[in-house]
Amino acid sequence: MDHLEAMRVLVAVVEMRGFSAAARSLGMPLPTVCRKIAELEKHLKAQLLIRSTRKVVVTDPGRRYYESVRRILEGLAEADAEAAGAYRSPIGQLTITAPALFGKRYILPIIGDFMAEHQELTARLMFTDHVVNLLDEHADIGIRIGNLRDGSLKALRVGEIRHCYCASPEYLAIRGLPRRPEDLANHSCITFSKSSDPIDWIFRSTLGAHYNVKVNPTITVNMADAASQVARGGAGVAWLYSYQAMPHLGDGTLVSVLNKFEPDPAPVHIIYPAERLITQRARYFIDFAAPRLQSALDEINSFLPIPQQSPTLPVPAR
Repeated sequence: MDHLEAMRVLVAVVEMRGFSAAARSLGMPLPTVCRKIAELEKHLKAQLLIRSTRKVVVTDPGRRYYESVRRILEGLAEADAEAAGAYRSPIGQLTITAPALFGKRYILPIIGDFMAEHQELTARLMFTDHVVNLLDEHADIGIRIGNLRDGSLKALRVGEIRHCYCASPEYLAIRGLPRRPEDLANHSCITFSKSSDPIDWIFRSTLGAHYNVKVNPTITVNMADAASQVARGGAGVAWLYSYQAMPHLGDGTLVSVLNKFEPDPAPVHIIYPAERLITQRARYFIDFAAPRLQSALDEINSFLPIPQQSPTLPVPAR
């Protein structure tokens, strides 16, 4: 058995999510792909893949072996390039996941500048408001807003994002300005959630303690930027991150309310796999992106009034 070739075949099957797709990408007959995986499993005395008529499922031993093998193959590719004198910058495909609007607004410019400096790289960007498992999606790096829950990942904190409760001037002129969080019971609320069930919004009391207020949403959306859009249309009060509200606070289509009850900011991290799995291209990108993200986050948060500042009533439309 050609051990190295079998490892390459396994990586292709896992990443292409199937034997047929892997065979096409490798330019190899399908029976040969199946035989090499069988030989590798026999050699390791472990089942790496579970085959069915519709999909291939990676077993737990298979997942751990794949992760180690991928690092080995990437290291070999880098060593070959360096030995040949062609190694000047990281190589391969850099895969990044980030929240949808944040990714479009802040990661895209950074990745554009980064790729201009490292032209041997390609990039795959996954911008979604759903949490992505880095290992399942073969991602090098993720951007996370909020407290981290997965202790298996490494993280570099690059700043924080403030919270903002806001509504359109037209809405507030008609419905009045909420002066305390409890006033939201008499207001239309816009929530970003996967369900329309009542949810809790977090506030900080004047004594500094955090507490929850249950709101019954009038409109529930499953995309964060949609909440700001319907709020600008006068549909109610929305709870947004400062980067989502900033452009609309600047042009006056949204007004910040309940500012003195703003809870603690949400941390922002660059996350990546454990040290033994991080790619060189990920290291390069983290070094490049971290100071730029820190600067962008400082600018975003400066748009909101300081938390102690009392909100003012909007001027009614005439």
